Amino acid sequence: MGKERQISAALLAVSGVMLLITFMTGGFGQINAIIIIVVAFLAMSSLIVFKYGYWIIPFLTKKVRIIEVIEDPPEITPGQEAVVKKIGDKYYASVFLHVKIYDSVTEKGEEGKEAFMELWERAVSGLKFVTKFTIASIVKDLTRYRESIEAKKASAQLKLAGEREKPNPDENLIEKYEREITMWDNMVSKLSIGDKPISNFAFIMTTGAGSTPEQALAVAKSQANDIKSTISTTLGVEVAMLVGEEMRRCFEWEYMVPPVFREEVV
Repeated sequence: MGKERQISAALLAVSGVMLLITFMTGGFGQINAIIIIVVAFLAMSSLIVFKYGYWIIPFLTKKVRIIEVIEDPPEITPGQEAVVKKIGDKYYASVFLHVKIYDSVTEKGEEGKEAFMELWERAVSGLKFVTKFTIASIVKDLTRYRESIEAKKASAQLKLAGEREKPNPDENLIEKYEREITMWDNMVSKLSIGDKPISNFAFIMTTGAGSTPEQALAVAKSQANDIKSTISTTLGVEVAMLVGEEMRRCFEWEYMVPPVFREEVV
């Protein structure tokens, strides 16, 4: 009702000014009589817009092909880590987190699926604020996709070998690299039997509010840290905050799915 009230008040104000001018210029001559009619029309229009503007305004803007911009456009923070938008008197900052999942739930047995769902429910119930989870599924080019998988598998193998050679290897890192290598092996085996290569990119969005952009960003980052800790610990996955072009890409996906997916994302 905000815009309808503004238009109604503007019409009423114009009619009031015209009526005041009419009386100040000498009463009811022929020209002033026309002005009185216009004043009455504007006053009636003000009442109609106030009561029925919620459907009149969209109807008129659609007919004349007017695109209505309701809110100010969002802005990217200097650090390229968040999108900030002002709505009313408050600022809202949104940050994005990449969730790297190496295990496929569909390939697990019944017990594995039940265990994962239990962990998922525990992770979600542990969050005390609004959180949006998104998964983008992309059909990849077969040749380039296979080469990309082989390169990532080799990189994971090098990381695994390097970690095992350390005097005090990190068992969590070793387990993570082993799961990653297993994931790449499974994907290569699927390609060899003719399955279409489908890649998933999972990310999380959370939004913080504040009276200033800096306060909103601080709240959003605090929520992102809680999400990162809860999701990574509960599900045993890697979670990282996205910045720069990767953050912008996720923000664009919130509005429109691109017709072509960039190869460097996955």
